Amino acid sequence: MLFFTFSSAVLVVILLVWIVGATGAGLLVGRSLHASREHVSESFGVLQAALLGFMGLVLAFGLSLAVGRYQDRRQDVVNDANAIGTTYLRAQTLSEPIRSSSMALLVHYTDVELRLSHVVPASPEADQAVTDGNALLRQLWVLATEAVQQQPVATAPRLYEESLNAMIDEQTVRVAGLSNRVPTEVLLLELVGAAIAMFLLGLHVGVLGRGIVAAILAAGTVAMLLYVTFDLDRPTRGLIQIPDTALVQLRNGMD
Repeated sequence: MLFFTFSSAVLVVILLVWIVGATGAGLLVGRSLHASREHVSESFGVLQAALLGFMGLVLAFGLSLAVGRYQDRRQDVVNDANAIGTTYLRAQTLSEPIRSSSMALLVHYTDVELRLSHVVPASPEADQAVTDGNALLRQLWVLATEAVQQQPVATAPRLYEESLNAMIDEQTVRVAGLSNRVPTEVLLLELVGAAIAMFLLGLHVGVLGRGIVAAILAAGTVAMLLYVTFDLDRPTRGLIQIPDTALVQLRNGMD
């Protein structure tokens, strides 16, 4: 849950202060050692190159984890919409009054699933949305069981029951995916590793006495890369969000 509750602006400021501050601290220390640059510049250069390589690997690892989870959440929304859509179509083959009652419940259930796209995971609002969805699923299952009991040899109720079961499974997968975040230890390693690497870069640049602007620009780039990693790991916050287009189109089709 690292930095999960912060807004995008606050998160950007924190990361910039952390990374640019580390670079600036390195520049200040390097300036103090500028007089003895002949003795220390080479050793600092080796350390800086090694730490930058390590930082690159760690940042790439964290970014790949965040991108993978982001893609999984996008696919979960599409699968959820497909499962609801199939169930809604098959509900039209049931006999009355189960048909009308089931279709109305499926419309309400779609509205609840849309709410999940706009609430923070693990928040009271998200918990309430999951609770409401489970209550609707229980009502739908009762109606499906009744339809099968009324027509035990008919094909339509059994196909509907099968699609309803798949829809329940997809809801579980989607809720779990929203809480499947990059481990906090990985994010902390990225923050600490990036700060140390940028400190050594600033130290090396400060000792040499040139390339200060490039070092600051590099620090800003690293901070933005960290922000992208954090933002991808926040499904309903920030600039990079999970699109709910599939659910919106499904809901419009129901109308």
